[in-house]
Amino acid sequence: MYASAAEPHWMEIRTMVIDSASIYEPTPPPTFNIKDKNSKYYQEVIAIKNAIDSLTPEQKHIAEFWDDNPFKMNVTGHVMFGSKKFSPPGHWMSVVGIAAKQAKSDYAETIYATTKTAIALFDAFIQCWYVKYKYNTVRPETVINQYIDINWRPYLQTPAFPEYTCGHSTISSAAAEALTSVYGDNFAYTDSTELEFGIANRSFKSFRHAADENNWARFYGGLHFHNSCIISTDIGQKVGKHIATKLKMKK
Repeated sequence: MYASAAEPHWMEIRTMVIDSASIYEPTPPPTFNIKDKNSKYYQEVIAIKNAIDSLTPEQKHIAEFWDDNPFKMNVTGHVMFGSKKFSPPGHWMSVVGIAAKQAKSDYAETIYATTKTAIALFDAFIQCWYVKYKYNTVRPETVINQYIDINWRPYLQTPAFPEYTCGHSTISSAAAEALTSVYGDNFAYTDSTELEFGIANRSFKSFRHAADENNWARFYGGLHFHNSCIISTDIGQKVGKHIATKLKMKK
């Protein structure tokens, strides 16, 4: 059974800074071709299946740390229950707080960083959802179950919206550009956002370093083909840089 597609009209929301959701158009995803084992699509399917079948503890930690599923379903014995965690934008807003505290930002600077990052997240989500429902690409779990292994499961829970492009990668790179424009590159920090959910901290050399790790996290989770994550990171950077340049908040 599958849930109804989530937020299919999100791309219709008016953006705040970028001119429109279609301003940065990614290349189309690889053509669906599961029969030709030499096709790029088939190779991507096999790559993610093989990766999930042999995840290392470090890769699992990366996937869990950036999961940010706001309502995760858990199964223990005969009991199924939902647990609430941060959403992806909530995680990055937490990073803003960590950075502001570490940099000893005053009230005005903290509001500046918070607002700039929030707008980058807002516009990046709209851009991503425009692409998702333009291409309406199938998720790895669905295609693998239907054509390769009916019992295969991703490491994380598959969301109810199209695969291409990747929301996590898009918004993370956009947020990283916004934060870099405020605090500079090479701003090393430790992210303790997930500690309250029992997930160990992770340390990063910069905001862009964190966004690059997020790029891999959705692949390790079994939710996105890595081509999607790479392209999404590039688009998110463009959105973030656009906002960082165009948005004027200081005299």
